[in-house]
Amino acid sequence: MNWADTGAGWSWNPVTDLQQIWAFPFMVNAFRAGTVVAVLAAVTGWFMVLRRQSFAGHTLAVVSFPGAACATLLGIGAGFGYFAFCVGGALVIAAIPRAGQGGGGQESALTGTVQAFLLACGFLFVALYKGFLGGVNSLLFGSFLGITTVQVTELTVVAVLALGALAVIGRPLLFASVDEDVAAGRGVPVRALSVVFLVLLGAATAEASQITGTLLVFALLVMPAAAAQQLTARPALSLALAVVIALAVTWAGLIAAYYSPYPIGFYVTTFAFAGYVLARAGRTLTTTVGRYRTVGAGAVA
Repeated sequence: MNWADTGAGWSWNPVTDLQQIWAFPFMVNAFRAGTVVAVLAAVTGWFMVLRRQSFAGHTLAVVSFPGAACATLLGIGAGFGYFAFCVGGALVIAAIPRAGQGGGGQESALTGTVQAFLLACGFLFVALYKGFLGGVNSLLFGSFLGITTVQVTELTVVAVLALGALAVIGRPLLFASVDEDVAAGRGVPVRALSVVFLVLLGAATAEASQITGTLLVFALLVMPAAAAQQLTARPALSLALAVVIALAVTWAGLIAAYYSPYPIGFYVTTFAFAGYVLARAGRTLTTTVGRYRTVGAGAVA
């Protein structure tokens, strides 16, 4: 449904357009939930990209689909399925350590196995589901409709707990992410940090799936973080930029989805991809200009 058909439509006046959008309680809840999800996804995704665990994040994004489909089949809230399957999948992936000879290969193999099996389970749950398939489509591609105040509160509580945990383990986790072997030699509990982080990544994936849909949640986890890390190598600034980019693409996606018949997940993914392309192009241009300046200075000398 194109909500622009029921109102005044896009006027190109940001103040007027936002007032029109926020006149609907469900859109206010959508912006609140989107803000919470964007912040948690950006922070968690930043560590995920830094730790080179994007494949694990992609698997957890896929796992959220059978979780939501199973919950729908059982007639319970989809949120329970999101969190149960994502956190459970994270614990299974964490069963294989990353460190040590062959550890990375074992983790990748187990991650791929979990992804394939649970994705097949998701399609089974969809086949067994006899209700309106539009509800399943919203699980796959996201929807800003029907977000209640209770759901916003639940998402906020989970996000506060997850961000608080990341704040506590942030410094040692950063150390272990940059150089795992040196961190282990310094007495950092690398194994425990990996398990805790995967659980937090599962919680972030379960949250983001409720906005972008299970098939496109990976975009919100990886693209803002990847774009921020292209722009700067300073950890604090890069993390802040990831949050800003995630908020921008989420808010822009909500506005675009409100004025069009297409799902929000498409817009969030498109805007996030455009941000990454621009960041990548900017870094390439800066590197090229710097190289030419260096060569020119050497020639003058």
